[in-house]
Amino acid sequence: MLQASASSWNAGDLDGFLDDYADDPGLTFVGGGSVIRGRAEVRRRYLETYWASGSRRDSLRFRDLEIRALGSRHALALGRYELYRPDGEIEVTGSGRFSLVLRIEDGRWSIVHDHSSSDGGQGEG
Repeated sequence: MLQASASSWNAGDLDGFLDDYADDPGLTFVGGGSVIRGRAEVRRRYLETYWASGSRRDSLRFRDLEIRALGSRHALALGRYELYRPDGEIEVTGSGRFSLVLRIEDGRWSIVHDHSSSDGGQGEG
């Protein structure tokens, strides 16, 4: 699921990246000092932050993934995200940790809560 999400990001496909987020008004995203509710608002945040006209959007990868069941319909995913320039100019341009609460419905997992925190710059590998 997360690898497909990163592939969509790297292809410049914001809607594909957001496919893993629940289309639910109860969806929450915590990051950058704010709480955002609903998929449309999460999309707007990503558009303004990473898809702004003229901005350089670095590639995305996930590392150190841990997934733990929280009952039969929910799971917790912990990991690290890294933004990097695929041309090798700078290995890691931004990174941080995330926790996701996932819910399964009709055989499909989706993100119902995302808490992402930047560690302020270059990654630790």
